[in-house]
Amino acid sequence: MYGRKGYQLIKDFATGEKGQLKPFNRKLFDETIEECDQNHHLIQSLIRKMQQQGLDVQNNRNADHYGALIHHLSLIRNKRCLMAYVYNRAEIVRDLAWRVGLELLDLPSEIQEKLTTLEKEYFKNHSVALKSYMGKVGIELNVDMVPPKDPYIKVRILDDIDEGIVLSDKATNFARHSMHFLKRTDAEPYIARVSLFVFPSLKLE
Repeated sequence: MYGRKGYQLIKDFATGEKGQLKPFNRKLFDETIEECDQNHHLIQSLIRKMQQQGLDVQNNRNADHYGALIHHLSLIRNKRCLMAYVYNRAEIVRDLAWRVGLELLDLPSEIQEKLTTLEKEYFKNHSVALKSYMGKVGIELNVDMVPPKDPYIKVRILDDIDEGIVLSDKATNFARHSMHFLKRTDAEPYIARVSLFVFPSLKLE
């Protein structure tokens, strides 16, 4: 009743691994909104009570005034928690566009399953904005986020990779235990996916 649900919502987000998404906690999110509604109704009820008693709502300092104040502060706290929850998830969604790829299908299925419909739409809109800007300036901003020491990267294959991977418009067959020198621009998307445990068979050296 007094900001408890908002606290639990933020705590649920904080227990996740940094930079990783947990499934959207719809149940707790809705319960926080419901608690906000309860606070709002109680504030209105206490204000009406003071008005019916002919008291000055602004200057009166009785129990009803402080009760309304407590519910008001609880409402504000829960609203801040709701906004923080949505904002921090959106920040991770934006980061995915930079680290993994600008297409929703580039995201691993296990991550897509954790996104709400609105978050998927936000990802698409953010990606469209990035593509438009990069097209105007002629620079791929989401490649080589840190300046590389070498334009090529050494890759060792630890296990068979079933799906074919196309690099520089050529299909490449990564046999088990094989070594490859790849252009960093080709390997960059897969480096990002390695960090998300999508391609555990690749080891970068």
